[in-house]
Amino acid sequence: MIQKYVSNITKSCALIVFIVLASCGTKSPEVEPGSAEDAERIIAERRAKELKNAKNAKKKAVKEHLKNQSKSVRKSIKKNAKRNKKRMKYLNIN
Repeated sequence: MIQKYVSNITKSCALIVFIVLASCGTKSPEVEPGSAEDAERIIAERRAKELKNAKNAKKKAVKEHLKNQSKSVRKSIKKNAKRNKKRMKYLNIN
């Protein structure tokens, strides 16, 4: 009698494991089979997000660096940055 229950439990566990494994897919949920334009759009969105995060991190690092400097050094750094920005604009370098 106990063997009957054990075999039923084993069969049902095997069935459940098979269903779970069959339902698990290897494709990622956000990338569906589609055109190259969709893939390029997704890559462009990710790149834009990474650039935005990098820009924010750079701003925070510069702000922290300036906070640790004396007032005259901060003023000098800001003037140099402004001068370099004007020079880059004049030379059409972005």
